[in-house]
Amino acid sequence: MKFNFTEKKIKVTDELREYAEKKIGKLDRFFKLDSEASVTFSCARGRYIVEVTLKNDGRFFRVSDTTNDMFASIDSAVAAIERQIRKNKSRLEKQIRAGSLEKTRSPAAIPSVASDDDESGEEFKIVRTKMFPVKPMTPEEAVLQMNLLEHEFFVFKNQNNNDSFSIVYKRKQGDYGLIETK
Repeated sequence: MKFNFTEKKIKVTDELREYAEKKIGKLDRFFKLDSEASVTFSCARGRYIVEVTLKNDGRFFRVSDTTNDMFASIDSAVAAIERQIRKNKSRLEKQIRAGSLEKTRSPAAIPSVASDDDESGEEFKIVRTKMFPVKPMTPEEAVLQMNLLEHEFFVFKNQNNNDSFSIVYKRKQGDYGLIETK
């Protein structure tokens, strides 16, 4: 497993880094390929925050935890990611065990959107751009991935609709919506 550590408003000791690598590294047993782990350490109002994001062939698992002890935050974050994987085990079981988490194709990047002025002269400022591979999957798998990322929407290629671009989103009522292209 590859690790990427980020420190925000805090200096992390080598002991803490080794502890995080040891604990988070145990999650690698769920995947056939090497995973990437991004760990962010920060401190706010006397509380320690650990944000862990695991990436494995386009699948993301993310959790953030806050406690009074950085080691406890790491333990709690690892337990939360493991719960996410186990909670969705029935849905993910086919992909994890069958090897679909293995790298099968090179990721296709989405081009960034250029900001133009509209007719009213109002200017739109894009403050962040993300690029990610768009994988073919079913709407159910897209909802699962959206929930794992704790996002409000998710873009994917719909296997049920000839790999057309689609979006699943969380509605205010708590259920989900699907937007499909023709």
